[in-house]
Amino acid sequence: MTRPGQLHLNAFLMSVGHHEAAWRLPESDPYADLDVEHFKNLARIAERGKLDSLFLADVPVIFDQVGRRPSGILEPTVLLTALAGATQHIGLIATASTTYNEPYNLARRFASVDIVSGGRAGWNIVTTSGLDSARNFNLDELPAHRDRYERAAEFVDVSVKLWDSWDDDAIVADKETGVWGDQDRIYPPAHKGRYYSVAGALNLPRSAQGRPVLVQAGSSENGRNFAAKYAEAVFTAHQTLPDAQAFYDDLKRRAAEHGRDPDHVKILPGIVPLIGATESEARELEAELERLIRPEYALTQLADLLGVDPGELSLDAPLPANLPEEEQIEGAKSRRTLIVNLGRREGLTVRELIGRLGGGRGHLTFAGTAVQVADKIEHWYESGAADGFNIMAPVLPSGLAAFVDQVVPILQERGRFRTEYTGHTLREHYGLPRPANTNTATRPPALLP
Repeated sequence: MTRPGQLHLNAFLMSVGHHEAAWRLPESDPYADLDVEHFKNLARIAERGKLDSLFLADVPVIFDQVGRRPSGILEPTVLLTALAGATQHIGLIATASTTYNEPYNLARRFASVDIVSGGRAGWNIVTTSGLDSARNFNLDELPAHRDRYERAAEFVDVSVKLWDSWDDDAIVADKETGVWGDQDRIYPPAHKGRYYSVAGALNLPRSAQGRPVLVQAGSSENGRNFAAKYAEAVFTAHQTLPDAQAFYDDLKRRAAEHGRDPDHVKILPGIVPLIGATESEARELEAELERLIRPEYALTQLADLLGVDPGELSLDAPLPANLPEEEQIEGAKSRRTLIVNLGRREGLTVRELIGRLGGGRGHLTFAGTAVQVADKIEHWYESGAADGFNIMAPVLPSGLAAFVDQVVPILQERGRFRTEYTGHTLREHYGLPRPANTNTATRPPALLP
């Protein structure tokens, strides 16, 4: 039976492309990661395609070795403010860590972007793996995986209290009486928890969409539990349709167990589409990009992800048999398991595995014509593996333009994607309701007007 409904599509923007060797192509500007006009152009391309949102990743550390790829990362909430002014409709999602921020400051930053953009903001919640990041924030060791998620849960709870600390009608603006706002409609969180103590209300009112959309990108056991309770969109990585279907069913079930509507949790795997006029042309681009990879750089990052010394990996041999198990990893648990399974399932050497990871770091990579890409996306949607996709163009801006101008029209013709924006906020793009104010909802009835 054909699954009804339309897809959700996000544009995941990264420098000059997701492929680590994209910057070496003749068309690429190796300084574009620091050029706001480059990102404005990408945002306008994505909006031209009527995509739901654009997404910016972040990590509070120099990503890997600077010799490998462009390594400048503009602070994403600052960049989103510029992109809000360059666009009118598309959603604006940025990554920020609960491990290395404080709720009041971060809630205020996202509320600011949400108000500036007219209700288009989303927060990709991460707990941040990696010892290098920890050492940039007065820590000698990476906090345990479970501890990071427990901290994240309280962080989000406090953030929601802050975003809901004003009634929608708290601003009176009565010039005649001289009353600007109703103090009785302000609700200080007065929060005292295990990790955070936050007394006062946010110094910003609620936005057009109530509060930013909550996005999450972890697929470990802790990550799934967290997503089921909080996330309204989930960015995930899968190499096979059965794995994606199993994840989809599991997360929707967990959301229902939390009393949530599973349809209000949008599951969006990443896909790296290499698009050519013919399949052969697409595969030629894929081969050219793999040829430009410097494996000595990638080897170090792969070893760190697997929890081994780089000397234990040989480029022309398969992965070692005695790798640490997932429960021994305190970093990116689910991504480690995906990569190990990929290497062993397909019998790849370390060099071949590095080539496969060069474009999407574990996300699905697919080379083909625009029709083949559209078929792949629609097949996963109809098979109950995704509510849409996070589009990770291997080369930017050309890869995103090819997707918008060649793949999107096919999906539109099939009735699988919007032809115009029908809403103004990111929640409306995703088909999510505007959330009720949690503080108002829990007030004693006698206090309500």
